Amino acid sequence: MHKSAAWPLALLYIGLIVYASLYPFADWRDQGIAPWVFLTAPLPRYWTGFDVAINVVGYAPLGGLLALGAMRSGRTRHAIVVPVLAAAALAIVMEALQTYLPARIPSREDWLLDTAGALGGALVTVVLAKLGAIDRWSQIRARWFVPQSRGGMVLLALWPVALLFPAAVPFGLGQVLERLEGAVGEYLVDTPFLEWMPIRDSEWQPLAPGAEMLCVILGLLIPCLLGFCVIRQLARRAVFVLMTVAAGVMVSALSAALSWGPLHAWAWISLPVQVGTAIAVVLALLLTFVPWRASAALLLLCLGIYLSLLNQASESAYFTQTLQAWEQGRFIRFHGLAQWLGWLWPYITVVYVLSLISQRDLKN
Repeated sequence: MHKSAAWPLALLYIGLIVYASLYPFADWRDQGIAPWVFLTAPLPRYWTGFDVAINVVGYAPLGGLLALGAMRSGRTRHAIVVPVLAAAALAIVMEALQTYLPARIPSREDWLLDTAGALGGALVTVVLAKLGAIDRWSQIRARWFVPQSRGGMVLLALWPVALLFPAAVPFGLGQVLERLEGAVGEYLVDTPFLEWMPIRDSEWQPLAPGAEMLCVILGLLIPCLLGFCVIRQLARRAVFVLMTVAAGVMVSALSAALSWGPLHAWAWISLPVQVGTAIAVVLALLLTFVPWRASAALLLLCLGIYLSLLNQASESAYFTQTLQAWEQGRFIRFHGLAQWLGWLWPYITVVYVLSLISQRDLKN
């Protein structure tokens, strides 16, 4: 039996599917149509290759993750049937719920293609396992990571995805206070509880160049320190640092290209970002010698300073326009995943590190 990262990744992916299937979560109403009518509806008149591909590709990772989780948990004989049935059940529930969303159209063909995608993902995973790819990954994982590392591995895998959401400060995840304060204020309008809201002495201000540089340093150090909590070998830690920084830079460039166009992919690399990135690499390489417990303590300290600085800064008007483009669906049916990860990743990391420290203390 093996605690596989496939299970938490599968749960996260199910959350993504639910979000993508039911977005925009607005104008729910009973349209006088039974939620199962789509199963006997006539064939659609118009269908494109994109429609086919997005449904098949959308559910293939779920089938693969569920199959991998089954095999890694010693349930190899269920590695195809159970993932396909689970994916089919999820897909038919999503299609049925779309009956109550005027902006969405349930489809029998979507359900069948979703199920086919999950079947394909499960089959590919089983074939890869028979070819030895899963065992090869197990060997790599055993060499690189400590035994109880799946939570850290999931967070590290999600960090680049979180960076896809445009950030006011490069590598700046978790900047939620301004939005949260505005949302709570709007919700409490015309209620006596509005007076309970704290009164700010001054407006939100952009970060000074020095503070921006510090946020860049901490934004890159945090995933490196998280990696040090689950990677112990010195040389592999150094390789991990370089891989992490490279991934962060490339994904941030991709986010800028998607937001402002390919010509502006590198426009975010200002002087404070360049200096901060260089300092972060040097510091992270120096910290490869630090034991995991000290890495966890430094990580919590960095997160506290990082979130405090970011949440005292404002978002520029131009940046707000960029976010509106994202939030109006410019980025697709999977709209929202990177946004929520960008907001929540640092806070989930705090919870994970605290739980990691308590678990290892109990074992010792």
